[in-house]
Amino acid sequence: MKFNAPKKRFGQNFLHDANIIGKIIDFIRPAAEDHIVEIGPGRGAITRALSYQAEHVDVIEIDRDLADALEALEWPSTVEVHRGDALKFDFSTLPKTGEKLRLVGNLPYNISTPLLFHFLDSAELFTDMHVMLQKEVIERMAAEPGSKQYGRLTVMLAARCEVEHLFNIKPNSFTPAPKVDSSFARLTPSAIPLVNAEIYPTYKQVVTAAFGMRRKTLNNALKGLLDTEQIEGAGIDPGLRAEVLSPSEFLLLAEQL
Repeated sequence: MKFNAPKKRFGQNFLHDANIIGKIIDFIRPAAEDHIVEIGPGRGAITRALSYQAEHVDVIEIDRDLADALEALEWPSTVEVHRGDALKFDFSTLPKTGEKLRLVGNLPYNISTPLLFHFLDSAELFTDMHVMLQKEVIERMAAEPGSKQYGRLTVMLAARCEVEHLFNIKPNSFTPAPKVDSSFARLTPSAIPLVNAEIYPTYKQVVTAAFGMRRKTLNNALKGLLDTEQIEGAGIDPGLRAEVLSPSEFLLLAEQL
């Protein structure tokens, strides 16, 4: 089967490095009974490796030419192709009653953050999520308080899941080669999220305001939301900056609001 050339509008960079594919499979450790959902399968390099071990793989591909080509291939197990935008896909249509999904994806770097939050909006459906992204983004996702990479993305993800930065991938592992290094990460949705659904919008509001002026103290960055007494009521020094607060401390501020 001949595949079309990569399309820039879809941000396509196809993984071809057999060593990296093997490493990805080693970290995922797919089992026969797993129901796997793959986002952006491209030319099916990871899909094929997954389908040798898992009995059912659903792939979501926005490029109809690629989807047609994938559907025409023969697979070791059941591979079902869904044509559409992963940002709009309803994952609840895939699992059987009581079944959990495992997500794998080489995500388009230009929409990576909205995709991550879309996945986490359905976090209860997933056992885990293994994603390939720009190295800089994954460093931000897994950053520790006080580091340069620590920011809004870190804190918002921590509300719902644990992030593990697994390994890095050089550009020459892809066709065409991207201009940046990539990384592979695991997101594990929390059985009991740090932030429950009721307070999540308030948590988001506080985090967004605090990091919107990250060089300012909390007293200034949160002006209009929380006053000095409320910040102190959360047990937090109003003279601190957002970048040194843990996700749990942001939750305390949200509870004050």
